Amino acid sequence: AAFLDRMYTNRMSTLHVGSIRYGFMLGLDGMVADDGVAMRLGEDHFLVTTTTGNAAMVLDRFEEWLQTEWPDLRVYCTSVTEQWTDVAVAGPRAREVLDAAGTDIDLSSEAFPFMTFRDGEVAGSPVRVARVSFTGELSYEILVDGRRGLELWEAVMNAGTPFGLTPYGTEAMHVLRAEKGFVIVGQDTDGTVTPDDLGMGWIMRKGDSDFIGRRSLRRADVLRQDRKQLVGLLPNELLPEGAQLVEEDTGRIPMPMIGHVTSSYTSATLGRPIALAMIQRGRARYGETVFAPLPGGTISAEIVPPVFYDLEGTRRDG
Repeated sequence: AAFLDRMYTNRMSTLHVGSIRYGFMLGLDGMVADDGVAMRLGEDHFLVTTTTGNAAMVLDRFEEWLQTEWPDLRVYCTSVTEQWTDVAVAGPRAREVLDAAGTDIDLSSEAFPFMTFRDGEVAGSPVRVARVSFTGELSYEILVDGRRGLELWEAVMNAGTPFGLTPYGTEAMHVLRAEKGFVIVGQDTDGTVTPDDLGMGWIMRKGDSDFIGRRSLRRADVLRQDRKQLVGLLPNELLPEGAQLVEEDTGRIPMPMIGHVTSSYTSATLGRPIALAMIQRGRARYGETVFAPLPGGTISAEIVPPVFYDLEGTRRDG
C-alpha cells in the first residue's frame, strides 16, 4: 500500500478490502502519464488496471522504482493481463441481464455499491465482478479466467437477448465516455497536462506524504493562470480531432491559437456533435465562442463544461 501511495496521486493505503479507487500516475515532471483503478484484494494484495496501451510501461515503471529507489520495500509485481477476460455489461438493464445469466451475487446498490467488487459466480463460472463504469451507465465488469472467457460471453449474450442486449465496441464506448467528460490518457492528454488542467485537482492528496511528480506541480509554469484546461465544445458541425482553435473568425493570419480539439463525436443521445478540447483558461470561458479555421471553412463552437449528459450521475446507479 505504501508503494502505491508513492506511485499514484491519491492515497491507496486507506482503501478498504473489497473497494476500488481511481487514480492518476504522474511523470517526474508532474504531467499525467497514466490512469486506472486499484482494487484492494487483501491487506497486502492489490490489482491495478492501466490504460490499454500502457500496461507494459506501468509494470516497467513499478519495477524501476522498486529496484533503483525503494529496494527496502517488500513488493512483488506481476502482469496478469493474459490470465483474465473482462466482460463489461453496461446499461440500465445490466442487473436484469446478470440475474438472468445466473449469479449468487447481490447486485443491488445497497449490497454492491459503486467502486466496489465482489467474488462469486456468473453463469456457472467463478468470477470477480467490479462495479465501475467508463460509459456513465450502470455497469458491471466481469473478470473471469481467460480460458472461460468465450463461455461466459456466450452465456451473458444469450441471457441478455430478451432485454435487447447487443455488443458495443470501443468507438461506441468513446462516444459514451465523452458525453460524461471522461478523459482518455494519450488522447485528451499529450504529456503536457496536469490533473488540475483536467479539472481533477481533487485527485491529488494533501498533506506531507509524497508521490512521484508532486514537487514539479509547484513549478511556476504549472501554476500559470493561462494554462490550457479541459472543456466541452458544442460545435455547429462535427470538428476534426486535432483542430486548432482561435478567438476570432476573421483575424489576421497567423492567428494566435488558444487551444485544440482532443476528442470529437456525433452524440446519438444528444442528437448533435460534441467535442472535448484543451483551451487556455478554459474554465473561465464557459459561454464564449471559439472558431476552428479549416481548409473548407470555419466551424464555430460554444465552450461549455465537459460533462454533456447526466450531470448528477443518476444513470450510473440504474
